[in-house]
Amino acid sequence: MAQTMPLKTINIKFALPWIGEIGGEWEPDESEVKAAWELYVELVTRISIVELQPEEGLLREALSSLYSLFGTAREILRKYGPNLGKPKGKGRLSFGLLAVAVLNTVLHPVLSKWHPALQDYESTKPAGVSPLEHEHRWERAKQLRDSLNEVRSKLMEYSDILAEVADVPSLLPRR
Repeated sequence: MAQTMPLKTINIKFALPWIGEIGGEWEPDESEVKAAWELYVELVTRISIVELQPEEGLLREALSSLYSLFGTAREILRKYGPNLGKPKGKGRLSFGLLAVAVLNTVLHPVLSKWHPALQDYESTKPAGVSPLEHEHRWERAKQLRDSLNEVRSKLMEYSDILAEVADVPSLLPRR
């Protein structure tokens, strides 16, 4: 007979843009623990969770990394099924609710604003200029980096929740 994990109660307080605070007690089941681990690994191994310093990385890569989280989250939600969306514990929380809230209120607004703006600017790159050099010349680059750092802050909070659900210590070095 398969052994099931006892439910662990986790207290959540997570402020999200436009919808305010999501909070309450969550009792993730085994499928949510596995899903949390999978999404946690994706988050902590991406550029989206590492602060981009002014002269580091490409903004395009950072946006693409954020965008790919939609596909990853969808895949995880499909893999573990509708159980991920069923509330567990006091507070009506579930992996599905938190994942979709993060996608729709943290990532979507940034991507819908900055992806087309950066794409427009990229289309003006002269021949012989590297993408990195061209991005550094963009007058809105600092604004985008600031937005990415705001997203990073929320994703760090979210990754902490996922680590707690997966019952692992944070794998992220803290500055």
